[in-house]
Amino acid sequence: MNLNKIGSLAMATLMVLASVTLLSIVPVSASDDFTLGIYGNANQDDTIDMRDVTKIARMICWLEDEVDLADAKYDGNINVLDIIQTELIILGREKELTLIDEVDRIVTVEKPVERMVVSYHATAGVIKAIGAEDKVVGVSSTIVSAELLFPELSQLPSIGSTWAPDVESILMLEPDLVLTITSGSKTETLAEQLEGTGISVIGAYCTSPLTYTETVEKLAYILDKRTEAEEYIDWYEGYTDLIKDRTEELTEEDKPRVFGTYKYNEEWKTYGNANQGANQMIKMAGGINIAGDLPGGWITVDPEWVLEENPSIIFVQSGWPPHTFGYDVDDISEAKAFREEFMSLPVFENMDAVENEEVYLLHGDSMVWRSWFIGQVYLAKWFHPELFEDLDPKAIHQEWLTEFLGIDYDLDEHGVFVYHPEKHPDGK
Repeated sequence: MNLNKIGSLAMATLMVLASVTLLSIVPVSASDDFTLGIYGNANQDDTIDMRDVTKIARMICWLEDEVDLADAKYDGNINVLDIIQTELIILGREKELTLIDEVDRIVTVEKPVERMVVSYHATAGVIKAIGAEDKVVGVSSTIVSAELLFPELSQLPSIGSTWAPDVESILMLEPDLVLTITSGSKTETLAEQLEGTGISVIGAYCTSPLTYTETVEKLAYILDKRTEAEEYIDWYEGYTDLIKDRTEELTEEDKPRVFGTYKYNEEWKTYGNANQGANQMIKMAGGINIAGDLPGGWITVDPEWVLEENPSIIFVQSGWPPHTFGYDVDDISEAKAFREEFMSLPVFENMDAVENEEVYLLHGDSMVWRSWFIGQVYLAKWFHPELFEDLDPKAIHQEWLTEFLGIDYDLDEHGVFVYHPEKHPDGK
């Protein structure tokens, strides 16, 4: 047997025995809903802890099959160095961290991260919620324009558009890390433009219910904010898990048929099976998306088809004039006028949802993109009012603004985010 292998085996055994004492200080994750895409997560659950150290040691000893994520050092070999790296990750003392971002790119980030640029408002919301705002040195114009929501971040230097950031502006800020959107090939394009600069680029859109918690956890590991992230995740999952618990036993007959729509280039569109935002929210809230089996993400459907499907609930995410919804809007009149206009459109007027007054307006920017978990509470109450009488989405929204974004904003006084003349006459 190779002497290096023998040495590795002996060292692995000793390190596993010595590291058992760490078990008492490492929290164990309560759920395995996803695989945390960080190298060092050898047992492929949703956290990195001493179970991963044991798993790597067993792989070194040929007692387990090797897996890619066991290569904590990301050097192509699984050995004692991966045990050391994993223990450093557990203790928050690693000098670098390799992970898989939202577009499946493998990225190694040098630590600690002291300076970063954030290009999307949903990502900025997560950064504030986990207490890492002080590391941000630059933002996109999207965040600059959201002064009410991001009073400090909006004052930072701008890197230009979220969708096409200015590379020279990024370089001038000398960041360690850029968090960017994942739409299309935006992440890959920016990574290529910054290649060789020493700046890491990570796709972190933070908008999809399917990947949100994993991305929050990855950012927490990168930015050494695991305790704060755990508090944040526990908070919003308290509501999303409650909705799941109350709807998972519903039969298909118990679920309303829902048409979610938005207006783009004068066309009314909807959400197909590849849509990771509103389509997932409808399903998670106990509804049936009538377009959920159609291919594509954001799709156009024939109005006659919608009429044939005859949904029992319609919610509209966008398409209204500027200043109808948002944190800087206090007047409900534009939302009221838009809903009345929508209800009278010939394509929709004969549907059950319209005739039964089951048409709702939901501001996509704030209730789907920035904080989908609040939007999901609204959907759950609309779909199953008898199951969720005790949930108050306005109170949950206020808690998010006050406790996690840390801003002085009173929903009793300001903002229009949803509208229904009976259920939400004040836009909250």
